[in-house]
Amino acid sequence: MAAKTDWNPILRAELDAPYFRELQQFVAAERSRQRIYPPPGEVFAALHLTPYASVKVLILGQDPYHGVNQAHGLCFSVRPGVPLPPSLENIFTELENDVGVQRPDHGCLDGWARQGVLLLNATLTVRAGQAASHQGKGWERFTDAVIEAVNRKEEPVVFILWGASARKKKALIDTSRHVIIESAHPSPLSARNGFFGSRPFSRANQALVAAGREPVDWSIPASTPAEVTAAAAPA
Repeated sequence: MAAKTDWNPILRAELDAPYFRELQQFVAAERSRQRIYPPPGEVFAALHLTPYASVKVLILGQDPYHGVNQAHGLCFSVRPGVPLPPSLENIFTELENDVGVQRPDHGCLDGWARQGVLLLNATLTVRAGQAASHQGKGWERFTDAVIEAVNRKEEPVVFILWGASARKKKALIDTSRHVIIESAHPSPLSARNGFFGSRPFSRANQALVAAGREPVDWSIPASTPAEVTAAAAPA
C-alpha cells in the first residue's frame, strides 16, 4: 500500500507484521501461476479513494468479484462498461426504491468512495473464477484491523453490514458511538429475505444528519465513453 494514503501510519503495524508479508508472498506466487483479481494496482483502491480522515460510512463486502474485468478494489462495484453483477443489480433496485436514485448506466461506485463511503471487502484478492479462493490466507486479519481503526474514529460512522459474514463483524464495532445497519445480503439467493425494503441508504443519511455530519449523495453520475472503453480492455 503506497505511503501517500493517510491509512499507512494507522495500519503500519499490520503492514510490518509477519503474517502480512506472508500474505503478500502468497498473492505474488498466485499471480505467477494464474489470473488473480483485482489487478495489483487496485487491491487497495478502497483505502486510496477513501482516506481515513473522511470515512463516514463503511459498507462491507466479502470477496472481490472473480469474473473478467469485474473487480477493481471496491466492494460491489464494477467499472463502467462492465455488465452489472446480480448483487449490484439488487443494490440499485433498493437504491431506487429507497431514495429515488434512478438506475445508472454503469456500476462504478467511485463517487460514493470519494464522499467517505469506504467500500471494503473482507478479502482483497481472489483467483479468477474461484470464489473464496483467497479466504483464510490473512486478508481477514488485515481488514479486521481496518474496521477496528474506523471504530476508533471519534466521529460517528455508519457501518452497513449485508449478510451473515458481514454481520459477524458487529463484535468489532462500538455501538455506543457508531450506527450499524444490517440486513440480508443483496445476492439473488437472499435479497428477498430482508435486503429489499431495508432502506440502508436513507437510514445511513438519517444517522449521519443526526450526528451532525453531511449526508451521502447516493446518485451515480452517467459514465463517459472513455470510461467504458477503458473498462473493455482485457484484464
